[in-house]
Amino acid sequence: MPSGVSAGRGEHLAAERSCPQILNVLQGAIEAFRRAGREADRQKTFPLDGVQALRDLGALAHFGADEPDPLELMEALRIVGRADLSLGRIFEGHVNACALIRWYGSLAQLRQLERSLSTGQVYGVWNTEQPQGVRLCVAAGEPGRLVGAKTFATGGGFIDWAIVTARPEVGDPVMVLAPASDPLRARPETWQVRGMRGTVSGAYDLTGVAATDDRLVGAPGDYSREPRLSAGAWRFAAVQLGGIERVVTLFRDQLAASADPDPIHRARFAEAVAECRSAYLRVREAAVRAENANAVDDAAAFVRLCRGVVERAALRCMEAATRCVGTKAFFEDHPLDQACRDLGLYLRQPAPDRAADSAALDFLIQDRWTGDRLW
Repeated sequence: MPSGVSAGRGEHLAAERSCPQILNVLQGAIEAFRRAGREADRQKTFPLDGVQALRDLGALAHFGADEPDPLELMEALRIVGRADLSLGRIFEGHVNACALIRWYGSLAQLRQLERSLSTGQVYGVWNTEQPQGVRLCVAAGEPGRLVGAKTFATGGGFIDWAIVTARPEVGDPVMVLAPASDPLRARPETWQVRGMRGTVSGAYDLTGVAATDDRLVGAPGDYSREPRLSAGAWRFAAVQLGGIERVVTLFRDQLAASADPDPIHRARFAEAVAECRSAYLRVREAAVRAENANAVDDAAAFVRLCRGVVERAALRCMEAATRCVGTKAFFEDHPLDQACRDLGLYLRQPAPDRAADSAALDFLIQDRWTGDRLW
């Protein structure tokens, strides 16, 4: 158990998990999250204090143990993202991993998840790797073992468990629940980036990690199963939305502090608010569609389009805000600097053009008209 991450909080989590005011509690903790995020960015280290706050508030257990209400989860991801995008990425990875276990895990794994959440453990999902990948090796008469490393392993050496994909000798990749807290396996020095420093998403060596039957989650190919894989992208879009809202808020503060705001900047601000609000409405609908128990492939296509809407809103809002603030926006002590550095990197999600093209192809092939409503 990594120092400073997992702690015995079971006596509080059981009550907080059902707390209807969880969103108000998270909203009230924004400044604490933000302070932790600023320090993590400055030190280029994992935001232990921010994760501890998520644990103490019951958010890790509340959104990990049971199937959350999609709008409640969307608001939680957005709030944490507005406070600190690195913490939002860690939180989103935890939610994603817990969902994979709930969807595909065995009864024993579900029980383990519940026990570990009651003690404050943190989960993640690692899929990115070098071309040689992570392999699942099974020798005659011996338990399975992993060989290889993951890159962009968010929180490696700090979180407790990661769902990792591994390729067996034959067949589709499998999901393996791997211990993720060993600092000797982590290579944080490979995460040399300008933004999202607090995720500490360096490489993590999995060679020799046990991949016994009780560690295998679901069946081969489950990780890539649609529509859940593509539709689940709404969760990181919700975190990104919080980052956009932070940029627009800082833009607003700059204009409000000016005795005579430039009308051109006011016009840019109006456009930024419209972009931000449009992204909010699209993410909100994506959450409802994707988390519907009867979700079908059109939910995945809708989320793919949503990704593009959020990305364009982010780029336009960052451009408008930095044009207004000017050179000061690029000083390290200006809050807009970290906000834009983090958001600019977090937007670089896998294959955005392919996602948009796939959605367009789906639209061309399928009839998405219902009366006067498109999509």
